[in-house]
Amino acid sequence: MNELSKKYRHKIVTAEELCSIIGPRPRAKAIVMCHGVFDLVHPGHIRHLLYAKSKADILVASLTADPHIAKAQYRPFVPQDLRALNLAALEIVDYVIVDENATPLQNLRRIQPDLFAKGYEYQDGGLHPRTQQEVDIISGYGGEILFTPGDIVYSSSALIESGPPKLALDKLATLMEAERISFDRLRQALHAFEGIAVHVVGDTIVDSLTHTTMIGGMTKTPTASVRFDNRIDYIGGAAIVAEHIRAAGATVVFSTVLGEDPLKDFVLAGLARSGVETKVIVDRTRPTTNKNAFVCGDYRLLKVDTLDSRSISDQITEQFVEQIRSTPARAVVFSDFRHGIFNRRTIPHLIEALPKDIYRVADSQVASRWGNILEFKGFDLITPNEREARFALADQDTGVRPLAAQLHDAADCKVVILKLGDRGLLTCRSRQHEDYRSFFVVDSFADRVVDAVGAGDALLSYATLAMVTDGSDVVASILGSFAAALECEVDGNTPISREDVMRKIDAIEKRVHYL
Repeated sequence: MNELSKKYRHKIVTAEELCSIIGPRPRAKAIVMCHGVFDLVHPGHIRHLLYAKSKADILVASLTADPHIAKAQYRPFVPQDLRALNLAALEIVDYVIVDENATPLQNLRRIQPDLFAKGYEYQDGGLHPRTQQEVDIISGYGGEILFTPGDIVYSSSALIESGPPKLALDKLATLMEAERISFDRLRQALHAFEGIAVHVVGDTIVDSLTHTTMIGGMTKTPTASVRFDNRIDYIGGAAIVAEHIRAAGATVVFSTVLGEDPLKDFVLAGLARSGVETKVIVDRTRPTTNKNAFVCGDYRLLKVDTLDSRSISDQITEQFVEQIRSTPARAVVFSDFRHGIFNRRTIPHLIEALPKDIYRVADSQVASRWGNILEFKGFDLITPNEREARFALADQDTGVRPLAAQLHDAADCKVVILKLGDRGLLTCRSRQHEDYRSFFVVDSFADRVVDAVGAGDALLSYATLAMVTDGSDVVASILGSFAAALECEVDGNTPISREDVMRKIDAIEKRVHYL
C-alpha cells in the first residue's frame, strides 16, 4: 500500500502550497473547488466531482479535518489522512487539501477559486445561512458558486450506519505510515517486554462458566429447567491483568485481597503456575469474589455473584500502602473493579504511596457499580470504556472524540485509551484537541468473537508494557488492540502470550501487504 499511495500523495497539499502552485487571480486556468467530509466516497460524490471538473481546468477537493466533524458519535469513520488519499487517487481530482478550520470560509478567501461547487441539496428550499456566507465571500472577489445537479443523492452517514465497510487494515496501514511505525517496530516492542518489573494492585475475581443442557420448562411457572454439565473457573479481575503481563514476558508482583476459602487456593495456585509473585492479604470477613455465569448452548441464562464489595479496613489499607511503597517496579497498574480495595476513602492513600518516576496506569471497570475513573487523576495512562467515560463525565450524548478530550483534561492524564467495544479504540494523547493528530482510532482485529469478556484487561496489559518500553502511544494502542482481539477469540479469561501477539502481527502484516 505504501508504494501505491506514493503515486498520489503529491496531490495532497496545504492551502499555502496550493496558492503558490496556482497563483493569484486572474489565472490562465480556471479553478473549481469542492468542499466536504468525504467520509465514504460514494457514487454521489463521484458525480459531484465529475460535474465540477467539467466546468474548469483544475479541480481542488477540500475536506474537513477530523476535529471538526460532529455528525454522529463515531464520526469520522475514515480518518482524514485516508480520506485525503482516497480523493487523491481519483484521476479527476488535481489537488486535495485538508481544511484545518471548522468551515471553508478562510480557505475560500485565501485560495479564491473561480468556481465553488456545492451539492444541489444546499439550494433546495432556499440558501442556508452558512451557504450564504460562502456566497458573500465568493462574490466579493468576483468568483461564482456552482450547484451540481441533484439527480442522484446518497448519504455517507446512512451508508455507514447500514453496513460499515471493513476498513480496519486500511486505517491501520495509514496510521502506521503517518507515524512512521513498521511491523518490525511492533515486534521489537514485544521483545523489549522481557523482564520489565510491573506491580499490579487490584481486586481479584474468579469468573466461572457453568455449562448446562436444556431439559425443558416448568408447566406452572416460566422457569427453564437445565441439566448441570460442568463448571470451569477462570482467574479474572486484576489477577488476569497480572497474568497477561507475565505472559507478555514481564516480571509481576500482584497485590490483592482474597477470602479464606477454596477459591483463594485456586487463585494462588494458578498465579504460581503463571509465574506471578503474589502478595496476598487474606480477609476472613469476606469471600473471594466469584461471578458464575450459567450457560446453555450459546446463551447465558443467568449470572450469580458471590461477593462483598464493602471497603477494606484501615489496617488492610496500610498493608497495601506499604506494599506499593516497597515494591520496586517500572510501572504500577491500579486495576479497579470496586470490590473493596479502591474507593474514595482508600484511593488518596494508595496514590500517595506511589513511588516517584514510576509509570502510573489506572483502569476502573465500574460500569455496573459505583466508581469513577476520574478519581485517578494525574496518571500516565487510563483505559476506560465508553460507558465508564460517559458515567464519569455525566455525558451520554457527546461524540467520542470530544468525550475523550473532556476526559483527558478532567483526569489530567497523559494518554487516554477509550475502549469502544467492537468499534475498537480511540486514543487521545494531547491537550491540543484542535490538532487532528491528538486523536487516532484503531479498529478491532478480532477475526471471530467467541467471548469478549476480558478483552479490556488484555489491552490494558499490553498497552502498559508498550508505553514503558517503547514510549509510543500508537505502538501501545496497536499492540493493545491485537491482544484484545486475541482475548475475544477464546472462551473465558485466558492469558494472552507474547507469542500469540507475535503471530497476530505476522497475520495482520500479510493482510496489509495485500492491500
